[in-house]
Amino acid sequence: MNITVLGAGAGGTTVAFDCAAHGHQVRLFDFPEFPGNIAGIAEQGGIYAEGDIAGFSAISYAGHDIDRALDGAELIYVVGPAFSTEPFGKAVAGKLQPGQTVIVTPGSCGGALAFKRAAGLAVEDGSVRVAETHTLHYAVRLTEPGRVRVFLKLKAGNLLAALPGSDTGAILEMIADVYPSMEPAKNVIQTSLQNANPVIHPAVSLCNSARIEGEGDFLFYEEGVSDSVGRIIESVDKERIAIGERLGIKVFSDPEMGLRQGYMLENNYGSGYRQAPGFLGITAQPQLDHRYINEDVGYGLVFMSQLGQQVGVATPTIDSLIRLASVLMNRDYAGEALRTPESLGIGKLDAEQIAAL
Repeated sequence: MNITVLGAGAGGTTVAFDCAAHGHQVRLFDFPEFPGNIAGIAEQGGIYAEGDIAGFSAISYAGHDIDRALDGAELIYVVGPAFSTEPFGKAVAGKLQPGQTVIVTPGSCGGALAFKRAAGLAVEDGSVRVAETHTLHYAVRLTEPGRVRVFLKLKAGNLLAALPGSDTGAILEMIADVYPSMEPAKNVIQTSLQNANPVIHPAVSLCNSARIEGEGDFLFYEEGVSDSVGRIIESVDKERIAIGERLGIKVFSDPEMGLRQGYMLENNYGSGYRQAPGFLGITAQPQLDHRYINEDVGYGLVFMSQLGQQVGVATPTIDSLIRLASVLMNRDYAGEALRTPESLGIGKLDAEQIAAL
């Protein structure tokens, strides 16, 4: 199969490596503003990986020409942080062909909806199939251009939903050789709410802000998640679960999902993170101005807060973290409304209509 990966960060590089390792022809694209990794992959003709999956995979093309990257693509992965989804959508607007399939991974709260709007596709347009996953399938870091270290490839517990949901089964079959453990979600609201990053990252970052601004040299999970920090994570988790219940959608608690995925060994919010094999050795971010706050508050917690308001579920802990992050970073994350039900085109829907997406 001809596969195109948009996004050459750690996640996109690993998706490209894994798909190529399974015999697919893979092309990798990123914007010219991010030349380093693309250049390294182009120079060596492929990608090296070590860790849970390892070896070398040849890549057919790595560069900044979107038309060349898309030529003949049957499957397109959009891989990157939430703020990259709309730019990738705009980059392919008018270039997608009927019958192509797009998977936004991770969806980062509404990724499929955001991509469709940016690409000029109506929500109900089924000519191009668009789906999202609730998380990236890997715990991974770039070690140098063209090389990744894969701490974990998920063996279970990654949900996928198409928009509309009737396409979910067919897309799962399409990717089953590379991702046999991918599971169907009810809809893109389930994948959005199951996104764990907004549940974990802002709480740990805000509670360790002095450490990050000072030495900044500590292990994010092993040292950053005390039992009291874990209670904040738990409170956020309960609020997103309550939103799901209001919509008739099952949202797994984060430790429960962590156990299913192989990240965690204990079903609790303290030592469960500190001793999680999937998180061992992951260091804290070098500064507060980082996606752990900017993305996970601006695109994640704000989305969950406003969705809660829309369907009548109070989110006091989530709202408090949004306000605290806004003061800390001198930004108005709620006012910026980077990703909300309104911005995604579902702001006027009631609970029953949202659940039926």
